[in-house]
Amino acid sequence: MSWTLVQLHELLSHCEGWQCTLENDSLLLTNPDGLEAYLAVAGEQIIVETLLFPATQVADTAGLNDTILRTHQLFPLTTVGISHIDDTDYYIAFGSLASGSKKESVIIEIDTLFRNTEAFLDLYQDYLQGVEV
Repeated sequence: MSWTLVQLHELLSHCEGWQCTLENDSLLLTNPDGLEAYLAVAGEQIIVETLLFPATQVADTAGLNDTILRTHQLFPLTTVGISHIDDTDYYIAFGSLASGSKKESVIIEIDTLFRNTEAFLDLYQDYLQGVEV
């Protein structure tokens, strides 16, 4: 069985502490700390991602990118990348899994993304221009 957005919405709406809203071709998930993530089903994959910060807030791009590459293996199931959204580059955190994954795996992926996002924001704060995260 491959998940659809409607099925995922039904599943994730019952997860304690998370808010789940169906928006066009994705789900908007919010955790109790106010972090937002978007989930989409794309072919054989479920992709879940969250914005970390705009690239324009980075004071030392080379230093941040070096830190990301040297520490990414410390954060299971989550990768950091850059996406271009509305004419702006953003650092994002994302994870993906097969669209036929078990419900427990989907929930673990999202929960891990939320936990890792908080850790990324803390770890990368020194590279941002005067921003308190």
